[in-house]
Amino acid sequence: MKLIMKTEFDNLRLNKNHDYETDSNGEKQVVKIYCGELLIAKKIKLKKSIRFFAIATYQRYLTTEA
Repeated sequence: MKLIMKTEFDNLRLNKNHDYETDSNGEKQVVKIYCGELLIAKKIKLKKSIRFFAIATYQRYLTTEA
């Protein structure tokens, strides 16, 4: 997985065709986005650090918004 921008992550998360789940464990929070059974992106929040990751071909899952 590689780092992506927050806007790209939000685009993937808000897509009605994708499912996402949230997991919290103490100070760490992970949000995973799935397209079917395939994990396509995740957000890791640890204390004040937030990182967004996606698979190498995540661009094909992005939607075009006006």
